Amino acid sequence: MVVAAIIIGCVFGAIIGMNAPMISYTYSSYLAIGIIAALDSVFGGITSVINKNFDLKIFVTGFFGNAILSILLTILGEKLNVDIYLAAIVVFVGRMFTNLGIIRRYYVDKWSQKLKK
Repeated sequence: MVVAAIIIGCVFGAIIGMNAPMISYTYSSYLAIGIIAALDSVFGGITSVINKNFDLKIFVTGFFGNAILSILLTILGEKLNVDIYLAAIVVFVGRMFTNLGIIRRYYVDKWSQKLKK
């Protein structure tokens, strides 16, 4: 089920990406940090599904809250002429790698148990 949702999301995203207008350089940093924050929430959601404690309200509020907070940090950093968004990138990417490690370990264990049987 999750694999089907990922495949459908990737195909849908690719179709939208081919038909979407180019984002100007002015807004590309906002979009990039928002995407990184959203991906962090997605990996966290997958990890919570694996741990059997997924809550849709927590996922949705984290998804939008992280994206909005990171974009606001980017705006504040531009106003102060300081690259504050780098702190958000470090935190979100670090959490993404942690969640990806948990997901990887889960599926490697699952596949190795299946191969033993």
